[in-house]
Amino acid sequence: MEEELELLETQVEEITSGIEEFVPILPDWAMPVLVLALAFIVGLAIFRLVFGILNRMVAKRDLFWRSLVARTRRPLRLGLVVAALSIGVAVAPLSFEGRDLAQHGLLIAFMVLVAWALHTALHIWTTVHLRKFTLDAEDNFLARKHVTQSRILVRLAGWLIVILTVSAILMTFDGVRQWGVSLLAAGGAAGIVVGFAFQPVLKNLIAGIQLAVTQPIRIDDAVIVEGEWGWVEEITGTYVVIKVWDWRRLVVPLSYFIEQPFQNWTRDSSSLIGGVLLYLDHCADIKRLRTKTEEICRASKLWDGNVCHVQVNEFRERVMEVRILASARNAPRTYDLRCEIREEIITWIQREMPEALPRTRETVSVDGAGVAPQHGIGVVGR
Repeated sequence: MEEELELLETQVEEITSGIEEFVPILPDWAMPVLVLALAFIVGLAIFRLVFGILNRMVAKRDLFWRSLVARTRRPLRLGLVVAALSIGVAVAPLSFEGRDLAQHGLLIAFMVLVAWALHTALHIWTTVHLRKFTLDAEDNFLARKHVTQSRILVRLAGWLIVILTVSAILMTFDGVRQWGVSLLAAGGAAGIVVGFAFQPVLKNLIAGIQLAVTQPIRIDDAVIVEGEWGWVEEITGTYVVIKVWDWRRLVVPLSYFIEQPFQNWTRDSSSLIGGVLLYLDHCADIKRLRTKTEEICRASKLWDGNVCHVQVNEFRERVMEVRILASARNAPRTYDLRCEIREEIITWIQREMPEALPRTRETVSVDGAGVAPQHGIGVVGR
């Protein structure tokens, strides 16, 4: 390899000498620029050739390989151009300082290239993996689990790649090398300063790792946070977006779900039990009410066939509290089922059992002889 480079350098010097004989007025920097420009053009030409070959090779293969080739087009182009420029720098008639500066720039470009390729491959793998799952299914528990883990871990891996790349680049500069080492090893005075400066970011970064492993929340979970009921719409590397029932968005830091209590209605499954409270008169016929409720549940397309109960929950002075429980496959269907049961049952009570509606009873004392009390009113004294 060294012999070939020496031969190539000799040929470039001969060509340079020939050009200088014909064009003696060229400045000293002209030939290095021409050599590097030629190397750049050669790198682009090789990229077109290689990319065309790769496209033909993966044309009949699965989605992962086709996506990998398509998404790595720019990193591949940068890599081949960097390789061509490396050869150009080696053979170009550069000064010692110019050669050192060019090699330093190519080293940084190579580090960026490696980070870019890793991030792209990770993104492609995640996309292909998540194609096996859909959040639109009624029973999407497994899909929510994989989507949540994948998205959080990809974002964390992206942050890790960026930190490692920035650290490696800083370590190539003598003046700030200690900063790169401190950022990478989290040690020394610079590491302490960086740690304090990025404390909120690191706090959410650690919380993201805990969320990915323990999964107290998942994408599309039904939760109550800060008194607001909604669904987990998005989980990023630093915050969680809750889509509230009225379409507002509640943005909560990741660390909140590790440090603060909250309600998760779909922690173990998508199915939920919804409750409907009725306040009826004490003479209400509970058996007829139970029969009608079961009839409403069986006729509803929202009911999942599991839970449908009617219970007298509590007695009060003037009314009794009756609770109806019914289950559905997910939170939106449960909410709609509760509304449907309310509408159907109150219409039926008004029509078929009006005596079950709450009433106020009073005892009237009639004082006077020969006065006949009205029907249904008892005489207490005269």
